[in-house]
Amino acid sequence: MIVASSSSNLRRVVYGGLGWCAVALAFAGVFVPGLPVTVFVLIASWFFARSSPRFERYLLTNRWFGARLQCFRDSGGMPRSAKVAALGSMWAAITISSVLLASVSIIGSLITIFLGGVGTLTIVFGIRTVAESK
Repeated sequence: MIVASSSSNLRRVVYGGLGWCAVALAFAGVFVPGLPVTVFVLIASWFFARSSPRFERYLLTNRWFGARLQCFRDSGGMPRSAKVAALGSMWAAITISSVLLASVSIIGSLITIFLGGVGTLTIVFGIRTVAESK
């Protein structure tokens, strides 16, 4: 029984640490073009749900992304307007990054565009579209 308890505590600590890493990356995404904020907030929420109900509750009640996170949690998807906003901002950042990167490395620019395509396909086909919240 002691082994199971320490294993459970270790898992909570690791998940909590990964949750905070995801929060840090989401915070960085506010300032770094092309680094997604929402994805890292979703990841943090997933880790906190398994490690710290207090931190999960903080994310779900946060004034900036709590409502969207709660919507995603409840419905398992994103409203069409959120998908359009995510794709628009993502492609704006990809375009700027690719143009700037092209002068340094055309391969890097093409990789950026390819990964943007993968991200687009993931958002369009991998995430359910749900009704707009009221």
